[in-house]
Amino acid sequence: MTIRRSLVQALFFGIPAFTVLPAAVAEVTLPKLVSDGMVLQRNAPVKIWGWADAGEQIQVDFKGEHYRTEANDGGDWSITLKSSPAGGPYSMKVRGENLIAMDNILLGDVWLASGQSNMEYPINRIAHAFADEIAAVDNAHIRQFQVPQTYNFNTPQLDLAGGQWLPATQQHIQNFSAVGWFFANRIQQREQVPIGIINSSLGGSPAEAWVSEATLQQFPQHLTEKRRFENAGLIEQFEREDRSRSDRWYATAAKKDLGLQAGKAPWHAPGLETDGWQTFSVPGYWAEQTGNDKKGIFWLRKSVHLPENLVGKPALLELGRIVDADETWINGEKVGNTTYLYPRRRYAVPEGVLQAGENLIAIRVTNSGGGRGGFVEDKPYQLSVDKQHFDLKGPWQFTQSAEMPQLESQTFVRWKPGGLYNAMLHPLQNYRIKGALWYQGESNVGRAEEYRKLFPALIRDWRQGWQQNAGQSTLPFLFVQLANYLKANNSPTDSAWAELRAAQASALTLADTSMAVTIDAGEWNDIHPLDKKIVGERLALAAENRVYGHEEVASSGPHLQSAEFAEGKVTLAFTHAASGLVASPCTHTCVNREGNSPLYEFALAGRDGRYHWANARIRGNHVEVWSEQVAQPQSVRYAWADNPAGANLYNGAGLPAAPFQVDRKHLSETSQQKPVAAGATP
Repeated sequence: MTIRRSLVQALFFGIPAFTVLPAAVAEVTLPKLVSDGMVLQRNAPVKIWGWADAGEQIQVDFKGEHYRTEANDGGDWSITLKSSPAGGPYSMKVRGENLIAMDNILLGDVWLASGQSNMEYPINRIAHAFADEIAAVDNAHIRQFQVPQTYNFNTPQLDLAGGQWLPATQQHIQNFSAVGWFFANRIQQREQVPIGIINSSLGGSPAEAWVSEATLQQFPQHLTEKRRFENAGLIEQFEREDRSRSDRWYATAAKKDLGLQAGKAPWHAPGLETDGWQTFSVPGYWAEQTGNDKKGIFWLRKSVHLPENLVGKPALLELGRIVDADETWINGEKVGNTTYLYPRRRYAVPEGVLQAGENLIAIRVTNSGGGRGGFVEDKPYQLSVDKQHFDLKGPWQFTQSAEMPQLESQTFVRWKPGGLYNAMLHPLQNYRIKGALWYQGESNVGRAEEYRKLFPALIRDWRQGWQQNAGQSTLPFLFVQLANYLKANNSPTDSAWAELRAAQASALTLADTSMAVTIDAGEWNDIHPLDKKIVGERLALAAENRVYGHEEVASSGPHLQSAEFAEGKVTLAFTHAASGLVASPCTHTCVNREGNSPLYEFALAGRDGRYHWANARIRGNHVEVWSEQVAQPQSVRYAWADNPAGANLYNGAGLPAAPFQVDRKHLSETSQQKPVAAGATP
């Protein structure tokens, strides 16, 4: 026992001290999650833990209770707080060789929000679509803890690299997960308790990055890849080579760029001679319009005429999405730049930039990757000044200023198997939570068969971790099925996105799971659809019904329950009908159907395996499907496409039906009423 420790014991525990001389010892420390402003799980025993000297006496004071323990030989300690109802704010003191005081603690419900970019996607990317709503946010009873984005392939980490609990106020809301915020806001309003969101997500991450080594034993290929990246030297080599290759590419491109040559007028300057430039129509891709499919640097210029009354006013320049990177000027003044293809270009134009008459917009586009260079279709391209909108679609001047080879993709070490689990998931598992929210799958498209095993394995993995570390016997797991994406097809085809959605739905055979269907919430030309509110609120509906016990809440759209094949017809039965099945009016150009059927995106195949669009009609809680081209149906599909734009089967609560495929040969030989696992719920 150290000299200093004996004094602390005397002061706080009544143990006699034999000296008052200080000694150099390690101070008691806490994990990053256990900190000021935290939200602790209500109505459940909650673990508080940390580290200290071996044998150090620890006392935790909370809500008038005094909890005492001693650090073990490894320096670990923990106590379990008594179950408490929602409330706060409270303070907590942790005493060892030192004193840690924490304030503004709430008791409420804590939800983990995890996955890839659509879960990570922050409010600042979608705020313009919900401007009034976001501008009114001021709710300190909703808080987010942003888990630092990092990885570790060698050891499950005990703590996070950083992070803090921040309230949903105007100062912090822009960095909240958009899905997490809309989920939390609805739950908080309904339950009237504080809500904490632990945001542990990373764009582009595949599911295998989020599971433990023990679970990776079931997937030898991923385990081998994880073991490979346990070599820090290999990671350093990849990062060094990636950085060097990228630096060389951009340095060479900049040197070759005729538009930014030293001693010459830059190509974003007004008055430039542009003889010999081509004409390019925005939006579109120059490989298609000009025949130029090369990589490198490209310049575009266009003049916009503005009246005198708009001179000097601030404006908003919208340039949709550009492949890949851009720098943009107006009248020679730089107004924005974006370094990769996914973000929407929305550039604020300061006062004093715009002038009466002609205003030159110049864009320098860097196209380095495998995608076609150009401007994504069906996006806004306009200059908005004082509520007046000036259309920028149509002809622009266009030329290439530097030709380059395609830049080889980087290694993306952070996405390798097991790394995110160790660094961003395992350190959370001592912290008691209400449940988990998951929005991921885009990076696993094309590997649906594996995902059918990997995704349930991930759920079981997380549940085991929270049970072992936080004593949580169940972990409700609510997830988002992938939204519609890419161009719609005019004929029924196979689809890797549909396969992945079915693989996601198959996890519903696990208890305490629920799926938010978003087949109507996507954008064909954007893997990051703006409407995160509908996603968060559909997850909230699932939570209200499945976790909070509000059985009257319709938590899901129709799910296929059974299929009965007969001559010339298939009869489908559904669960979650919620006051009846509904054919929602089609808001798209719905030409992919037969006759005058009110339902779209149903297809049948006969013995030849070729699918044909089918008629479909609602009969109570059943749907009858038939086609003049398929006399003996062997398979039926609904919304089975990358982007089933016309899918319009809903329930009376306005929730969309989950996509599915069911084959006659997979049904029981004795009963054709067998539930279909890919679309069933427990």
